[in-house]
Amino acid sequence: MTRRTEWPDTDTGAGSGPEFAAEISEDPPEPGRGAGFGEGAGRRSRSRSRSSGSPSSSRAEKGEPRDPVEQARNICLRLLTGTPRTRKQLADALRKREIPDEAAEEVLSRFEDVGLIDDAAFADAWVESRHHGRGLARRALVRELRTKGVDSTVIDEAVGQLDPEQEEETARELVARKLRSTRGLDRDKRLRRLAGMLARKGYGEGMALRVVRQALEAEGEDTEGLDEPF
Repeated sequence: MTRRTEWPDTDTGAGSGPEFAAEISEDPPEPGRGAGFGEGAGRRSRSRSRSSGSPSSSRAEKGEPRDPVEQARNICLRLLTGTPRTRKQLADALRKREIPDEAAEEVLSRFEDVGLIDDAAFADAWVESRHHGRGLARRALVRELRTKGVDSTVIDEAVGQLDPEQEEETARELVARKLRSTRGLDRDKRLRRLAGMLARKGYGEGMALRVVRQALEAEGEDTEGLDEPF
């Protein structure tokens, strides 16, 4: 089952995810006392230097587990909170956090087994959302899913949801929304602007030209000569 989800534009690059800083902020000096004032300050200073000596001690003080499998599990759960992600996106995040490959593989495989990672469901939801929400055509959707590490077979199945008639109808809706803003421009400039908008969203040249031509004709524009590629 797929849900329509409005996906953010930012992607971030392929497979990127939030970074989780492990730094610990130090307490400021007590009011009225300098950083090196008296014996108590010295003890505090020595305590800080001992506790901040390594990333492992920082993780320990923050309550993070030392076991890499448990660390990987926690990272994946945080990343999956609020939005689905592909296996590659999670693997990239674990690699960035220097989780050993063996521990990462164990956690990722377990998450797939229980359905927390499902690239096919991710791809289906992505196509549904980005086509209906942003008007993207097959070519653009394929490019985006590839950058997220989805397997090509899974991508083909997901974009197969879109039939050519549905794509063309979406292209017509996009042109209809943009058409008013081009009024007052000469015909060729309107053609380039409208067709360029469709091209950026992944529509092929032939479909874009046909849809734009028909929209201009409906407004009374002379479209003679517009069969040539733009």
